[in-house]
Amino acid sequence: MADAGTSETGALAAGPVVTPYERIGGAVVVDRLVESFYHRMDTLPEAKQVRDMHGTNLGPIKVILKRYLSEWLGGPKLYSPEKGHPRLRQRHLGFPIGNAERDAWLLCMRGALEETVADVQARQDVDAAMTKLADWMRNQAGNPHDARAARP
Repeated sequence: MADAGTSETGALAAGPVVTPYERIGGAVVVDRLVESFYHRMDTLPEAKQVRDMHGTNLGPIKVILKRYLSEWLGGPKLYSPEKGHPRLRQRHLGFPIGNAERDAWLLCMRGALEETVADVQARQDVDAAMTKLADWMRNQAGNPHDARAARP
């Protein structure tokens, strides 16, 4: 007979995979996260330049971000059936995104994560992933991710 946690062959049994979506609290928390994020966009002076890139009516963009984050975090696929592949960088090429814009976006998102995600480790993991994503979104000249290194 196998020990608890192992299969008949002695290999460790895989437990259920818990997605970041589930770890942070699912749809309710994604909804609160997006609302908190855009509240910060509307109120923090550091975010004014990024906020000005959005239209006056944030309703539609909030819905899109909630759907995107749901899917991106491993929850229900609410974004891609309607919009297709995210192609986030391509979709944002019309907006100048440099270090200052990335930092303002992250300021708002980090504050929203702090306010809405109780699980500290889950919050840190999501923040780390969002930081990489925000860094990738920079589309101004001179960004390291756009440099084409010479290959031997």
